[in-house]
This record gives sequence, C-alpha cells and structure tokens, in this order.
Amino acid sequence: MKTSWRSASLVASAAVVLALTTACGQDGGGATGSQNVGATAAPGDVGDIGAGAGAGQGTGAGAQASAKAPQPAGKLSVTTDAEIGELVTDGAGRTLYRFDADTAEPPKTTCENDCAAAWPPVAADDALAGEGIDEKLLGEVTRPDGTKQLTIGGWPAYRYAKDTAAGDVKGQGVGGKWFALAADGKKAQADDAPGLSTRNDPKLGEIVVDKNGMTVYRFMKDEAWPKPVSACTGACLEKWPVVAPVEPNDTEGVVKKDLMTFTRPDGAEQQTVDCWPIYTFAGDEKPGDTNGQGVGGTWYAVSPDGKPVGAPKK
Repeated sequence: MKTSWRSASLVASAAVVLALTTACGQDGGGATGSQNVGATAAPGDVGDIGAGAGAGQGTGAGAQASAKAPQPAGKLSVTTDAEIGELVTDGAGRTLYRFDADTAEPPKTTCENDCAAAWPPVAADDALAGEGIDEKLLGEVTRPDGTKQLTIGGWPAYRYAKDTAAGDVKGQGVGGKWFALAADGKKAQADDAPGLSTRNDPKLGEIVVDKNGMTVYRFMKDEAWPKPVSACTGACLEKWPVVAPVEPNDTEGVVKKDLMTFTRPDGAEQQTVDCWPIYTFAGDEKPGDTNGQGVGGTWYAVSPDGKPVGAPKK
C-alpha cells in the first residue's frame, strides 16, 4: 500500500490548514444484526443475476415489483484486479459489491425493489470462506422481505447486473456509492487515493477528481472573492452534491494556494479549489464520466488551478 504522500506530520498539516483557511487571495499553502454464517453449508451454483435489469441505484421506493430473492454465494475467494487491487468474488468468480447508503454497524440494507434488480443481493445461507477470506467476518442481515443477505465485515454484499462474466468490475464506483468489497469489508480501491487529485481526460485534459475518481465541477454563478459563496442551494444540491473538506496534504496534483473550506448557510462545510466551491454531479455514474460538463452553460470541470475547463471567456 502506498502511503508516502500521506506521511506529513500532524503538526505540519495543522500549520498548512491554518495558513490556507485565512482568506481567499492570500498566499499560503429495518434489519437484524449480523450473525456468523454456517461455514459447513454446501456451496451452491450461482444462478442468473438479472443481467438485463436496469442499472440505477438507490432505494427504488414505489417500485411495483419485488426483486428476485438473493442468489447463492458459494465459495468466496479473493482475486486481484489490475486497477482496483484485491477484491472478493463469489463461487462463480463474480465481483461482490457494497453500497455506501447501507450500514455495517449495525448491518442494514437500503437497496430494494428497482435497486435490487440492478444490484442483486447475495444470499447468506451457502456462503463459504475460501482462500483469503476470514470466516469470522462473514455474517448475514435479514432483508425487509425476510430473506437472508450475506454480509462481509458487516456490509451487505451485492452483485452488479451488468457484470456478465467472471472478473467483470463494471460496478466499481457507479454513482460514487458502489464499490467492490475487500476481504475485510472495506472498499476495494486504492487506500492511498488522495481526497483530491487529477486525471488526464481525453477530451478535457487534466481535471480534478475526488477520492472516488469522480469528476469535480464548478458553478459559474458562485463567488470566490473576497470569500466563497455557493449559489447552489435546495434542489440544486441533489444534482450537484458538495465536495466535503479535504486536508491540503490529502491532495495530489492540485494547486494548494487558496485550497480551503468554507461554511455553507446550512452549516455544512464545503471544499474549494482556488477559493471556488466544488461539487460532483449525480449524473456521473462512474469514475471517468463527465456528464456534468457544460450543463446549462454554467457547470464545468475544474483544472488543477481551479479554473473552469471549457467555459466561455468573459
């Protein structure tokens, strides 16, 4: 695990934060608890996971039809993906995922109906701990329909309907909320991924992304000087979630001058780049998406120095 960029001391970090947050423009740097799954159960075949189901995520409230019952897990194992690293797969080699809207303490699933059609829950009754899996971390949670869903490290486990072959990881980062499961229940992603970093987009060039690899945007109606002011409020925030505070030392490739946070009217803290408030876009389903670029002629991806990429010059 790479951690070199995180190695700055707490004292140095505090000093940088103090310097950067003075002012813009100044120099500075409904389910039951988890239970252990019976490890002696015979492994079962993994059936159809509904590959033709829709790919939306969320709770799917109001859906008319219930999703299929959880499909068997079989013998779990740890495999390595070239980009993501080590992750958990089921007996058929399918990647298992977790959902950020769920909880692990106590275990609770929030993915039902339409969501569960796109993200089929994994049954707990036949799960076996294979190589690299700690049996003690396997458990179960009772879903609202009474079925038992597998948990790993407390997190309910799912498959992704668009993963049609063993080794597929098409669900990684979808909506910024779905991630492959690591053997300890954590997200299977580079643990040393910075809170903010940059990537080279083939169309936009070098742009800023958050810790999940999701594109970061600026709103042209916002203000930065003499202090940050966000014009995105109410329903706007449902489409454009704010980026939470990031420590200056938890960034890579982003210009640190005027990298600061500010308090929104509702009391929430929001990150800025070059004093400009930054957001992600709910319409971006996975890392690499830039569906928010140019929306309404007011939303644009952010360059490392905080400038809006592709915005018309005034």
